[in-house]
Amino acid sequence: MKEYLSDAADVLSSYHTQATEGLSTVEAQSRLAKDGPNKLKGPKKDPVIKRFFAQMADPMVIMLLIAAVISAVAGAYTGEGGIADVAIILFVVVVNSVLGVVQEGKAEEALAALQKMSAATSKVIRDDRLDEVASTDLVAGDIVLLEAGDSVPADCRVLESASMKIEESALTGESLPVEKTAEILTLSGGADDIALGDRKNMCYSGSVVVYGRGRAVVVATGMNTEMGKIADAISQAEDGQTPLQVSLDQLSRTLTKLVVAICALIFFTGFIKHGSEMLQNFDLVLDTFMVAVSLAVAAIPEGLVAVVTIVLSMGVTRMSERHAIVRRLTAVETLGCTQVICSDKTGTLTQNKMTVVRHETENLDAHVRTMALCSDATWDDVEQIAKGEPTEAALVTDAAKHGYTTSDLAASRPRIGEAPFDSKRKMMSVVVRTRSGRIIQHTKGAPDEILARCTKIMTSDGVIDLTDEVRADVLSQNKSMADQALRVMASARRDWGNTAPENFDASNLEKDMTFVGLSGMIDPVRPEVKAAIEEAHSAGMRVVMITGDHIDTAIAIATELGIIDNRNQAITGAQLDKISDEDFEKKIETLGVYARVQPEHKVRIVDMWRKKGMVTAMTGDGVNDAPSIKRADIGIGMGITGTDVTKGVADMVLADDNFATIIAACEEGRRIYDNIRKCIQFLLSSNLAEVIAVFVASLVGFTILQPTHLLWINLITDSLPALAMATEKAEPGIMNRKPRSSRSGIFSEGLGLDCIVQGVIISVLTLVSYFIGHYVEYGTFDISQVLANPAAGIDGMTMAFLTLSMVEMFHSFNMRSRRESIFKLKSQNIWLWGSFVVSLILTYIAIETPLSQAFGFAEIGVKEYAIAMGLAFAIIPLMEIYKAVMRAIERQR
Repeated sequence: MKEYLSDAADVLSSYHTQATEGLSTVEAQSRLAKDGPNKLKGPKKDPVIKRFFAQMADPMVIMLLIAAVISAVAGAYTGEGGIADVAIILFVVVVNSVLGVVQEGKAEEALAALQKMSAATSKVIRDDRLDEVASTDLVAGDIVLLEAGDSVPADCRVLESASMKIEESALTGESLPVEKTAEILTLSGGADDIALGDRKNMCYSGSVVVYGRGRAVVVATGMNTEMGKIADAISQAEDGQTPLQVSLDQLSRTLTKLVVAICALIFFTGFIKHGSEMLQNFDLVLDTFMVAVSLAVAAIPEGLVAVVTIVLSMGVTRMSERHAIVRRLTAVETLGCTQVICSDKTGTLTQNKMTVVRHETENLDAHVRTMALCSDATWDDVEQIAKGEPTEAALVTDAAKHGYTTSDLAASRPRIGEAPFDSKRKMMSVVVRTRSGRIIQHTKGAPDEILARCTKIMTSDGVIDLTDEVRADVLSQNKSMADQALRVMASARRDWGNTAPENFDASNLEKDMTFVGLSGMIDPVRPEVKAAIEEAHSAGMRVVMITGDHIDTAIAIATELGIIDNRNQAITGAQLDKISDEDFEKKIETLGVYARVQPEHKVRIVDMWRKKGMVTAMTGDGVNDAPSIKRADIGIGMGITGTDVTKGVADMVLADDNFATIIAACEEGRRIYDNIRKCIQFLLSSNLAEVIAVFVASLVGFTILQPTHLLWINLITDSLPALAMATEKAEPGIMNRKPRSSRSGIFSEGLGLDCIVQGVIISVLTLVSYFIGHYVEYGTFDISQVLANPAAGIDGMTMAFLTLSMVEMFHSFNMRSRRESIFKLKSQNIWLWGSFVVSLILTYIAIETPLSQAFGFAEIGVKEYAIAMGLAFAIIPLMEIYKAVMRAIERQR
């Protein structure tokens, strides 16, 4: 049953209740037992231990665990350790899983916040008497009494309304309180339903009464309320993978295939070289197996998962300093590829505070005094703000700006009578006595209604008759302001001389008045938003306004902000309902404004953008925004004006409610993702170099490095330099390029080629260092000596270790920019220099201290050190040449 389309008597009859007597206590208890309490249900929580192990389903984590098992088994059999490798891998896995568990549970938090929004107690009529019961005990059919300040405890059909206004912005997006009526609503214009924000004879759970009073019958409780539907949508929405997660999954699969293929190739090559001897010689099988283990250790960047997690964590810290609180680590990189920002209007693009922005009057002082006197809002002299109904508060604030506070006005012009506001008259009047004893009536209301009751007008030359020509001019001014989506209020006065009216009935007061002026007000845009939207456009990001407000207001705001150019780019929720998904998919890129929308419309809009492959962000502050915020790739909630529900489901919360902070966060996200790609490129090119060097050596028949050597190199080069890269500043022009596509893999834009070229160069330098070390030791190079006695290549192995360790460190400086010359960078990365020094010291310790015996290194002289370091440094000029070639190729493209 659609109660808003039904007569109040029919609604009461359908719920078997009466407006004056209400339900009996017995019947209420029976319905409570049947329908359940008036509260929202939450999803069943998984135990923490289950959540912890669920984090290990990641392909990269599984691959790391397999590597740990291989290393442990091989180490146990050979007695050569493997414990360090296992410890590092397990540490990475545990830390990553703990962080994942901490970030979970957004839906549960959101539902808990929804429950807190419910009113604690409600005034209800039962057994023909007024009672106060717990809101959770309300049932359909209960008669509730509402007055200013009350939270609406359930969805209700209004039975009586005495100028009752309800703030519904958190649920509908409507920026102004809605005046409620008990009258039946009718469909118009061929519509098959009425939007949530237009159901003026309904009040919904989670909204607040801000003015007047009323009586209503409960028609839905708990999960059956509109808020319950939102809660259900939140609990059912699933979190999709972010672009980075998808890319790392692809990388994991690629590395897994690579490791398996290389290990199989090593065993296959061994069988070809040694034939049946491998079946009879277990040591030969073990040697071959250890080579495979070496390649596995070399191929797998053990620190990749940890580095990415730590880099994202560092990004979270930086963003918090810029007032963006990130609740989910992967949201950091998602911001960097955001292509569409779907933004709520009220409280996000605008200030959510009605403000007078224009006057049309020839006596401004008289006009603003009348507006302030004819108001129940008050000015707080201490806090310097107006308190009361938003429209009246705006008028009182405007008067205060002109030097007229309500406390001063009340003292000099005390109110002696009034005709309260009535929706049929669309005006209110107050009568005051001045210090001189004169009785003045002040009236404010709808311009056309005020004009109809005026016979004169106040001008700069005095009071004159209100002719048809002057009346038409006033109506023209009113239309001009209304066309700008301003809410227009008119003021009028009546001088009663020294004698007060006989009565204060509206029919007696509101006639023969003098028109004073017009005030136009609007919920103004945030001053920083327009520049932020311009920056978003230059960065290739589309901004879409989605609001529950009226379409004229939405169009005016969107046009002012540069979101749309013309009215054809705006659409209402009712119009959207009539468009099929196929047509909507074709039309969505032409639409920039959605007005009078409901929560399901917002979800549909977000889903359609995502269906088109666009990384979509959704911002908002109200309960009605929660489902779409959760569904979006990146959900953004407002920290100040936002509800707890919105914050609970959001991936990021703006501590300053500043739309410009979103753009700053997107810039930070791009910087972080760029740095993550640099880290990945550095780690993969270094590990690929290790694979190539070990593989070539194994094919020839000698051992260039042992698994423990590779593990040590990875320990000192895969962590500190990679983390130092995370602090790299954003490259110039980062916000002048289009967002990357969500379909772009981790190796897009030539990163895969870069890794291969750099890996080959580093491996060649390492092999050359090995051969030079052998030559320096023996004065000649004879491969047969190495094959006959692996110990003959210890000098070469030591130099190869030194070169490989330091070439990767020098290469980390190349990675400060993927394409620009490092000699053109204007800043230095002190953290990278620090990691270089630490790595140099650790490498020296491995070669020159007693630890060298555990590694099996030889003592090498200054000459060998110089050669090895020279080869390592060669990566910088070689990469400068490579970058120059790639820049030229990309310019041609």
